[in-house]
Amino acid sequence: MQSGEKKRVVVVGGGNGSACSLNALKQYRNIYDISAVVSVSDSGGSSGRLRKEFGTLPMGDILRAVLAMSPYPYKMLKHVFNQNRFEETGKLDGHNLGNMFLVLAEQYDGDFEHALRALHQAVEAVGTVHPVTREISDLCVELSNGDIIIGEHEIDRPLYDRSLRIKRAWLQPTPALDEGAKQAIEHADAIVFGPGSLYCSIIATLAVEGMQKEVVRSSRAQLIYVIGNSFETHGETGPTSVSDAIHELEAFLPRPLDAIIYNNHRLTKKEEEHYKERGWSPLEFDFHAQHEPRLITADYEKDPKDGAGLSPQKLGRVLHDVIAE
Repeated sequence: MQSGEKKRVVVVGGGNGSACSLNALKQYRNIYDISAVVSVSDSGGSSGRLRKEFGTLPMGDILRAVLAMSPYPYKMLKHVFNQNRFEETGKLDGHNLGNMFLVLAEQYDGDFEHALRALHQAVEAVGTVHPVTREISDLCVELSNGDIIIGEHEIDRPLYDRSLRIKRAWLQPTPALDEGAKQAIEHADAIVFGPGSLYCSIIATLAVEGMQKEVVRSSRAQLIYVIGNSFETHGETGPTSVSDAIHELEAFLPRPLDAIIYNNHRLTKKEEEHYKERGWSPLEFDFHAQHEPRLITADYEKDPKDGAGLSPQKLGRVLHDVIAE
């Protein structure tokens, strides 16, 4: 990177976690060229239904990432485009405005890239979102007892015994890496993973053919893991401690992480109640994590008046310090 050029920062993952990192980084869009490489293996909800009916990529994670790139308030855009679900509208029931826009635009024009570009323009996105692949595939995991679970929805909202841990994960069939995603990773100065579900968001992105062993390995980018401080209580049966999360992510990377950012905020009783209401459990800050030299601890919890969860504004300052170093 030459003097005066913007640093290229790529967020890898999906869901609300990646949206949080994008919201954090866009505060520094004057010095960072921001992009996202997003997972597209969702098999449930509105995205899953549209995928089955139209043979299109699941749109949900792409939609949230684009909305997070907008200069307009993410909370408002998310409510209008993503959270509001249609009712008493026949076949439209359960869908949202954003997914319907992307599917209709793709069906009308015949080109998903044009539909995605139109959404970027509609919300005046300050960065670019790339699906990690243009091919449809399912996330699969093997559990600790040898059982195989197929489909992201079945992994993200498991009906099996929750004492069974995820042992390994892959995509089936193995899809090829999108060219735009490939170029974003190749030219990145920093790659940010997370926060969010380790398997259903981050590893679902890394499991694409060529992503780990070719593109990430050859990239000179700083590898940063935003680990947050919680996991979904009824979500995937992944890691429940900081050290396990680091170990399991690095198993899918061709080289070690350079920095791990952990939210060390001590929850108040009221915040603990909010976490429980949201279905979140605290991530254990275990002995091995405490002695991890790459770990950067900081308080980036939302202010109490803003509810529970991570503050993009505070996280942005932490990420900026790490990337600047």
